[in-house]
Amino acid sequence: MEQPAPPVDEPGHADRPLPSHADLNLLRTFLAVYRSGSFTAAAPLLGLSQPTVTAQIRSLEQQTGRELFTRLPRGVEPAPLAHELAGQVAAPLDALAALNGGGGPLAGQRAPVHLAGPSELLCVRVLPALAPLVAEGVQLRVAQGLPEPLLEEMGSGRHDLVIATRRPRGRALPSVPLADEEYVLVAGPAWARHTGDGDVCTALRDVPLVTYAEDLPLVRRYWRTVFGRPLTARAAVTVPNLYAVLSAVNAGAGYSVLPRSLCQEYLDSGRLTLLHAPEEPPLNTLFLVQRPGSGTNPDVARVRELLRAAARDW
Repeated sequence: MEQPAPPVDEPGHADRPLPSHADLNLLRTFLAVYRSGSFTAAAPLLGLSQPTVTAQIRSLEQQTGRELFTRLPRGVEPAPLAHELAGQVAAPLDALAALNGGGGPLAGQRAPVHLAGPSELLCVRVLPALAPLVAEGVQLRVAQGLPEPLLEEMGSGRHDLVIATRRPRGRALPSVPLADEEYVLVAGPAWARHTGDGDVCTALRDVPLVTYAEDLPLVRRYWRTVFGRPLTARAAVTVPNLYAVLSAVNAGAGYSVLPRSLCQEYLDSGRLTLLHAPEEPPLNTLFLVQRPGSGTNPDVARVRELLRAAARDW
């Protein structure tokens, strides 16, 4: 467990800004902890002991007059000020590391690659594709989430690569198209027989709908783009994520719209049935976004290039 910080939010100090003479070493240590999520994980990256990392963070917290990290049983959680500070210092520190020849833990000689994206895609496509690199010694730190928060965290230096379901706005975060994700309308074989060969929309009126969100984003989009009509059904089952949707539909709970990558194995084995095969199925383009400055870590480039190669077959 990370050691607790001393109380630093004393009266008269709560709004103290970062001193102009802040030690670069303290800022480097801060950024390593911020990116790795732990004093313990940051220590070997910096070539320091864990107590030294802890002491340096305490020193920086005393200078700012604010707590930068909440100490957890495993690792740390950045406080709001830490996100702001990371956004200010990440790019300059990365640039300094690059000028020094790309060496050091922040520039990344064998430093972990911080990768983030949708949880289902990470498990089904991304991690299997990157397994050969892991066997060769590449270290990965993987996070999952929605595009907006992940890209916001990337702007503060927390992620090196993000797989996003939309292109980032502006030019601050460069991105390239990675792959097109197809969405399919599926159900268990018993419900597929129930729908027959007639009009799919009519046949599905009496079939329970399973979804991961009350506003039915994937199903509504499918109805609008494929059938050209609004969806009138309401969810019979709402679950936390697409994996849970797949599990419920596979168990016979009803029908849903899912990414093909997530359910292709079930379709191939006959556990799920494709209810409709439109000439132009709904597609969503995935983008690979890279944090500026992360290229000083050679393993970031290896992960990026392998993902781009693997995505040709997705």
